[in-house]
Amino acid sequence: MSGQWPAPPPAVASPDQLPPPPGGRQVKVLHVITRFIAGAGGNTLLTALGTDPERYEVWVAGAPEGPLWERAEANGIRPVRMRRFREVIAPLDDLAVLVQLTRLMRRERFAIVHTHSTKGGVLGRVAAWLARTPVVIHTIHGFSTHDFMGAGKRRAYLAIERMMRRLTDEFIAVAPQVAREAVENRLSPPGRISVVPSAVELDTIPAEADPAMRAELGIDADSPLVGTVGRIDHQKAPLDFVRMASRVAEQLPATRFVMVGEGPLMEEARQESARLGVDVLFTGFRSDAARIAACFDVFVISSLYEGLGRALTEALASGRPVVATAVNGVVDLVRHGSTGLLAPPADPPALARNVAWMLENQEAAEQMGRSGAAQVRALFQPETMCGLIEVIYARLLGLPAAPPAAGSVSAPDDPESLLPDELSRLR
Repeated sequence: MSGQWPAPPPAVASPDQLPPPPGGRQVKVLHVITRFIAGAGGNTLLTALGTDPERYEVWVAGAPEGPLWERAEANGIRPVRMRRFREVIAPLDDLAVLVQLTRLMRRERFAIVHTHSTKGGVLGRVAAWLARTPVVIHTIHGFSTHDFMGAGKRRAYLAIERMMRRLTDEFIAVAPQVAREAVENRLSPPGRISVVPSAVELDTIPAEADPAMRAELGIDADSPLVGTVGRIDHQKAPLDFVRMASRVAEQLPATRFVMVGEGPLMEEARQESARLGVDVLFTGFRSDAARIAACFDVFVISSLYEGLGRALTEALASGRPVVATAVNGVVDLVRHGSTGLLAPPADPPALARNVAWMLENQEAAEQMGRSGAAQVRALFQPETMCGLIEVIYARLLGLPAAPPAAGSVSAPDDPESLLPDELSRLR
């Protein structure tokens, strides 16, 4: 626990009337992430943007692709784009990135290295150990292993992740169930993992449907609309969505279906749709995905595994009735019969039953949507996430609680004081 220290008295003059203070007093923080995009990348960006700039100098290192770099730079984040940083295992590239990271950490002498994602977590933590970085933190956004991969590969990945425990001072999980699974799988030691909700920019998520969007998509205003948003890949199980759609269409023929996103399984999903004779609209990538999702009567998450899922939190924030697979951290947000309905993973018939129930019980579905929105909008504020992370930073560095900066959350010694009642119930 950080010690107590009084806040300074008010300044006697405004900063522009005073001589400039000496520099070099900020704590230097380096975030290492494999791909600075979407889910984990969005979390990392909001963490970097929301960290108190008076106290911390923030850097981000990762693969050069992605739309978030420009925004990070525009807001004073120090970028380190690493050309050979790849998501897949590539020994020569991985060694080159490890050398680059180690040199960067030794040169800049970061007080904190905060890693994200599997590859970024391994290379970043090994580099921090080689550079003798004082504080090393790893956020678990999701797991590199799951029940739908080969046993040998699963054992190898678990062994690597378990080796990283000794190189990590603190773990952060994006949901209580993720924290529990990390401890049970011996990825984190007991007592060294904290739950910090992965924030979303709630003010960008529409709470009401735009009728013009349905017209743009060619969908009648009266047609029940079931959809999903996300990368069309193995994790998201897009074929399960199509198979669910086929069953719902047999029972409720007027229902329309939409998949927003792109990925390696898009063509296979199209072929499955044609084979089953169900009409699914594939929009591809859409920058206005949140506006489309706000038109759904039911939002479906068919994932085989999912740390928490940014699409899920955004769907709930928009008040959509949600049907999701009961995997990892999803069960902390979607409470069956309260904020949505849950089905087992890889079970399209169960998904279809839940979707049909939502469509046939509209009043109850809308109440679930309102409950989910209230929970997410209370729990996933960026200020809450950043305040909790700064509590962890201060504690590990032995610093007292920071005085509140303008427009930011203060960092008290007791992090529970930052938590809304919703998170306290989830812990």
